[in-house]
Amino acid sequence: MSNTITTLAAKLAEDTMKVMDETGNDRFFVEVGELLGASSQTLEEAFLTEMRVRIAERKARKFVIDALTKHRSQVKAIEKK
Repeated sequence: MSNTITTLAAKLAEDTMKVMDETGNDRFFVEVGELLGASSQTLEEAFLTEMRVRIAERKARKFVIDALTKHRSQVKAIEKK
């Protein structure tokens, strides 16, 4: 895949994530993907890959943070005893 497509897909995914965060519409990327698919399947595929990676990273990061928060609260509870 060309650097241009990768760069454009990454920037569009970044901007799309910002719109999703601000509007609360967590399926907005699907609409963007459909729009892209009408004119460039290659860019659509690159964009959707970028989105899946970002969404997965966000979910995994939340899981890690939640696990650490839970662990720390358990440690504090034990220390209080």
